[in-house]
Amino acid sequence: MERSRTGEWEVKRPMDYPKPEYLINRELSWLEFNQRVLDEAADISNPLMERLKFLAIASSNLDEFYMVRVGSLNDQINAGFDRPDATGLTPVAQLEKIAQRVNRMVSNKYSLWNHKLVPELRHEGIHILSPAELNQEQTAYLSEYFDSVVYPVLTPMAVDPGRPFPLIQNKALNIGVLIHNDAPYEQDIFATVQVPPVFPRLVDLEGTGVKTCVLMEDVISMFIDRLFAGKRIKAACAYRVTRNGDLAIDEDEAEDLLIEIEKSLKQRIRGQAVRLEVSRRSSRLLVRILQEKLELREDHVFLVDGPLDLTFLYDLYGSEGFEKLKYKPYEPQIPGSLADGRNIFEAIRERDILLHHPYESFEPIVDMIRKAARDPRVLAIKQTLYRVSGKSPIVRALAEAAGNGKQVTVLVELKARFDEENNIHWAKSLEKAGCHVIYGLVGLKTHCKITLIVRMEDDGINRYVHLSTGNYNDETARIYTDIGLLTCNKYIGEDASTVFNALTGFCEKPRLNKLVIAPIMLRRHFNYLIDREIRNARDGKPAYIKAKLNALVDSEIIGRLYQASAAGVKIELLVRGMCCLRPGIKGISDNIQVRSIVGRYLEHSRIYCFCNGGSEDVFIASADWMERNIDRRVEILIPVEDQKARKQIRHILEIYLKDNVKARCMHNDGRYTLESLPGKEERLNAQDYFMEQAVPKVSEKPDEIPESLFRPVTSPPVENDNG
Repeated sequence: MERSRTGEWEVKRPMDYPKPEYLINRELSWLEFNQRVLDEAADISNPLMERLKFLAIASSNLDEFYMVRVGSLNDQINAGFDRPDATGLTPVAQLEKIAQRVNRMVSNKYSLWNHKLVPELRHEGIHILSPAELNQEQTAYLSEYFDSVVYPVLTPMAVDPGRPFPLIQNKALNIGVLIHNDAPYEQDIFATVQVPPVFPRLVDLEGTGVKTCVLMEDVISMFIDRLFAGKRIKAACAYRVTRNGDLAIDEDEAEDLLIEIEKSLKQRIRGQAVRLEVSRRSSRLLVRILQEKLELREDHVFLVDGPLDLTFLYDLYGSEGFEKLKYKPYEPQIPGSLADGRNIFEAIRERDILLHHPYESFEPIVDMIRKAARDPRVLAIKQTLYRVSGKSPIVRALAEAAGNGKQVTVLVELKARFDEENNIHWAKSLEKAGCHVIYGLVGLKTHCKITLIVRMEDDGINRYVHLSTGNYNDETARIYTDIGLLTCNKYIGEDASTVFNALTGFCEKPRLNKLVIAPIMLRRHFNYLIDREIRNARDGKPAYIKAKLNALVDSEIIGRLYQASAAGVKIELLVRGMCCLRPGIKGISDNIQVRSIVGRYLEHSRIYCFCNGGSEDVFIASADWMERNIDRRVEILIPVEDQKARKQIRHILEIYLKDNVKARCMHNDGRYTLESLPGKEERLNAQDYFMEQAVPKVSEKPDEIPESLFRPVTSPPVENDNG
């Protein structure tokens, strides 16, 4: 990348992009990822409560998809933008295809809920009753509960010439009501009641911890007439609105980015409606009124055959007493090189340490920052924070370090979507503690994950660096798979200092020894690495590319991968989410294999491996192969050069590529299917394997890496329900 006269980053690109028919639309590809999450909810080898959790995740994912991706497409239409995307689809055409695919997904989701999961819950003695299933005693209890607890909190809002249609909050659950109008020839009156979020969604009927319960919206609907005394209720139904949540921030005009984002957060609740979910049994007139008032197209209205907003299943999952219906608990392990309370700085000085989360614990990272905060030899701590937990021990340790007189510099990315409010809170709190806080960079998101600790030691100043594929979040580190590298490599330490100087000061083209940084040099470096494999393949040398990432969307990278495939480079990709590349096109991508793993943990690590004629280059990174990561974010590509760490990374990558239990194979039409296993082939579930291997064995030395890359893992067969 180069700076233009205006100071903006400009991307220099070749003209040979893939033809539209060689690409898959990114929105439709994301929906196929969400289908894979739904497939896990249908997979009978998963414990029942875990299947409910997958269903809740798929529902939450779809909410965010509409808030961000559909919201963005609506913005384009409103602005009169009709240019086709890389696949040749205009924003309007994309919305039409999205609606068709989501309709099938919603049908699939509620068929699974009604015909599979509800009967299985009842088999386990868990009953979510409908009003029609309640006996006289239960109805009497709910009547008293409504009058004494719920009624005082409810706020009915009628709509008439003197009372305009109210603002319906994003993702809130509501009851729409049609009230008979006594005036002759006048239309019935519409009213709405929000289901108060202060109450549990599941109302316990027997005091047994939601073993027998009813949904709060059903309780309100049963006694809704009590809110409109003297009026005749003609119809009532549950509904839910999703609004555009994509913040529009003019960073160039903003005098204070923090204040500008705080303003934008308030605007989010008033964003344009992008989806309406209504109970399928609803009155047609009620649905029409809501659709008109919310100014929604018909294909953005979804009639749901079951409870709206299945994220309430998170609450059911979190209830006590269902441990036998969940995965067997797993406790992340401390690696042998850091076991027995060993000084972490001494351990890092001996050699680089690679951590594979959540199989290995994130606690050593938290502990390192705590120790640095209290260590009189530590002079400075510098860190980037993208997403942190609500009670972050890392933020507390940084504040303590500042209080102890350390030089503490923290770049808090305020533009981390849906974490803006949380990050603003932590940024202000760190400032009050005496830290130097940078609120991100204008025009770029700082997405790299890096910590630098500067320590005065007997031999002079030493730098200790942590680089990671994942966030500094102690909670998600237990459910996301990520890789972190601890090193005191002199050249990486110098690079870390240069990166922070570039983030906090002015350094247009930082000179780095080992690290590769976006948006300045990452695209050029990836292009170089792929082009080198193409040259080697044409020269008859060994050539392959193996990568594990979250998304593959960038058209230029895809074009180069197609060129590599055509030249004979063998390419194995593990892409968790969106993949716009079409594998298996004759003469174009028939040397490319794409797989995806969705399992107990969210696959989040990024690994890139290039053959380099037999002298492999191996990297971990914070970046995916997406235009936003390469051109519009601060990202870091980290070479893994320590022999032991490199061996660990290659082992991890090969195990993932050999998974034949959870891995789904992508076809060139964008569908994914589980591969059928030959009768004698051993089953390998990569996530199960890593859990098993992380637990120290009595016969093994600390951190010993098993020679075998392929061991049998006993897992029941998977029932594929790919739609």
